[in-house]
Amino acid sequence: MTTTPGAFRVASWHLTAYRRFWRLNLLSSLVQPMLFLLGLGVGVGSLVDRNVGSGDILGSASYVAFVAPGLLVTTAMALGAGESMWPVMGGLTWQRGYHGIAATELEARDIVLGHATWMAIRCGIAAAAVALALSCFSETRSWGLLPGVLVAVIVGLSFAMPIMAFSIGVKVDGAFAGVQRFVIIPLFLFGGAFYPLTQLPTVVQWIARAFPLWHGVVMARDFSFGNVDWTGVLGHTAYITAWIIVGVWVATRRLRGKLYP
Repeated sequence: MTTTPGAFRVASWHLTAYRRFWRLNLLSSLVQPMLFLLGLGVGVGSLVDRNVGSGDILGSASYVAFVAPGLLVTTAMALGAGESMWPVMGGLTWQRGYHGIAATELEARDIVLGHATWMAIRCGIAAAAVALALSCFSETRSWGLLPGVLVAVIVGLSFAMPIMAFSIGVKVDGAFAGVQRFVIIPLFLFGGAFYPLTQLPTVVQWIARAFPLWHGVVMARDFSFGNVDWTGVLGHTAYITAWIIVGVWVATRRLRGKLYP
């Protein structure tokens, strides 16, 4: 008789806690991107589209169509990062849920892969909600939103797992504010989601390309525009996946040392 894999059992533990506030989370996942789309895409977009040279810079797309894929991917990035900071510290320090799991036959690998599974589900739900909001507008409605959701999921994981590895060793939660201020927010603003990287200084372009967000935005945008370079997709996907694998490996080692001395 086979048993449920440990990662799925840990993910179900996360799901049990999530059931208490899933309605509020789902509502915010719909409302927040709608506000961003109306503010940046429609409001600012109406000014950008009046610029004679904007068509050349944005690839003949309207600004709202250009922003939409970036909004899809940045939502997953922010969620994956946030859910791998305070909740992970809570599992180790406050509620000590990870200690309870460690008292069973489950291993550190199960806890980490369970977190990864749960992050994939959470990022998928959030990205699907954004895609639903984007489908309400003719300029952002396309079949490319479907693969865009998958791209958003792996980008969310590529931030979730390395940040989980970092969070395992954090003593005070003040460090998380630094991650948000100096990593997540700058990438949100300068990672290619809201304007082309070519508009930024060269050094900033290279820094942005070093993180998974830009690679995900490029793929999601290509799918949305129906202009897909499959060789590029393979390269971007491999790079994003490498971040996930390294994050899982480091997080597992650190958690094993903390819970299974």
